[in-house]
Amino acid sequence: MKHKFYQKNIAWMYLIILVFATVASLIIPKQEMAKASDPLVIPGEAIRLRILANSDGEKDQEVKRAIRDAVNAEITNWVQDLTSIDAARTTITSRLDHVEEIAKQELAARNLNYSVKVEFGNVQFPTKLYGQYLYPAGTYEAILITLGEGKGANWWCVLFPPLCFLDFSNSLAVSPGFEEEEASLEEGTVTSEEKIPEATTKEVGDKSVDKELQKSDEQAPTFIKEEENKVEVKFFVVELFNKLF
Repeated sequence: MKHKFYQKNIAWMYLIILVFATVASLIIPKQEMAKASDPLVIPGEAIRLRILANSDGEKDQEVKRAIRDAVNAEITNWVQDLTSIDAARTTITSRLDHVEEIAKQELAARNLNYSVKVEFGNVQFPTKLYGQYLYPAGTYEAILITLGEGKGANWWCVLFPPLCFLDFSNSLAVSPGFEEEEASLEEGTVTSEEKIPEATTKEVGDKSVDKELQKSDEQAPTFIKEEENKVEVKFFVVELFNKLF
């Protein structure tokens, strides 16, 4: 009698473990998939950093990256404990001279003597395709650093809240006609007026953009539709009870 009671307890224990294991196997993969596919959301109230290199030459791109790292590290240190965009804006605008000095130091270290222009205001950004996520073109509040002629490939990220660990440097400009539209505008300057005027920038397109766009049109985004595997527990349970009873 005791042996039969013991067998029943073992059977119930196996059944409970089986139910928990089945539920976990169905829930955990879905949660991991959701985290992996979450879009990189940029908050509405954000301050960006955009750097325009002098050219696409190796040295010009190298110093652009050096300035990027130095400026990003410095500004992140300024704003990492701030909780409001107003405080971040005040802090950043009061130290633009320091940002310019950082850029000049990096240029001097490489014996490059072209100009540095640092502005803060509403800056035009082209549409960016980062991985499978599309960031729309528009005018966004940002620090704009123009090195020399500013005709090289640009780099940008979000300074506040600090999101510059996201690498937007390889994103693809996919806004048709944006280059021509910007080229037709006169370069503006950012003033300290209450309403910040638009700081017009020039976007130099990559010659391979059309080819990349054509490829992206031909290859539609792949969406993996996972089919839930039905776990056959019925036969195992029946077999278990048949053996025990």
